[in-house]
Amino acid sequence: MTAATTATAATKAAAYNGACGSGYSVVNSVPVTGKGTVYLTYSARTGKNCVVTVRNSPGKPVYMYTYLTATDGSSDWVYDSGQYTSYAGPVYLPGKGVCVDWGGSIESVSVSVSGSNCGRMAAGVVRHH
Repeated sequence: MTAATTATAATKAAAYNGACGSGYSVVNSVPVTGKGTVYLTYSARTGKNCVVTVRNSPGKPVYMYTYLTATDGSSDWVYDSGQYTSYAGPVYLPGKGVCVDWGGSIESVSVSVSGSNCGRMAAGVVRHH
């Protein structure tokens, strides 16, 4: 148990940073293996989803990407990419009752989730790239 605790502490996952604004709560997340976490949030007040990709350890700018789109193709992709020190995004999309595809990348490590969060928590399909 001690070894597992130490390992967990050494690879501390990035916490959601509140970048989407007040009223947005985390409804799903997926790790960008060894680099950070992509968070999907939702606001019942606005009916919008928001995605942000957060690095485990802020530092020198590195390539980061985050995206969000409706699974059924009813919306354009919204995305943010560039050289960032701590996070990419936020990106927003109306999501009430709509399945969403979302994900992100940090440097060369990418992850995507398809067909998730269709009203009641649907896990979706996670793909690590």
